[in-house]
Amino acid sequence: MLSAPAQATVTAARDLPAGTIIGASDVAWIEEVPGGINDPALAVGQQARVAIYEGRPVVAGALRAPVLVSRNQIVRVAFDAGPLRIEAEGRALSEGAAGDVVRIMNLASRNTISAVVKPDGTLVSTSSNTEFK
Repeated sequence: MLSAPAQATVTAARDLPAGTIIGASDVAWIEEVPGGINDPALAVGQQARVAIYEGRPVVAGALRAPVLVSRNQIVRVAFDAGPLRIEAEGRALSEGAAGDVVRIMNLASRNTISAVVKPDGTLVSTSSNTEFK
């Protein structure tokens, strides 16, 4: 595990383009640079929203949870009701990370439904009146 010097700021160890999943080797600590986050655990495993340039502080607003479902991606969405499970193919109308609710268009019926993105990238419908026709 990485350890930071006292009062250090997390900075980018290299240029990180938007969309990069940040790894332990992508961050460094510099004591003279104010304004960034102080805990590397807050950055490692997150995705850069915007480009972060080498030597610049990593700020919390520049990070987000990794996107698991991309806009226009063809996905399988499930609806569970007790022992019954219905699955359908759809198109994601927005992107989402784990825990986000995204809109999905059912490809067969053209109905739009909401689904929650699970940590493994699967989608589960949130509507009780979901139409999977």
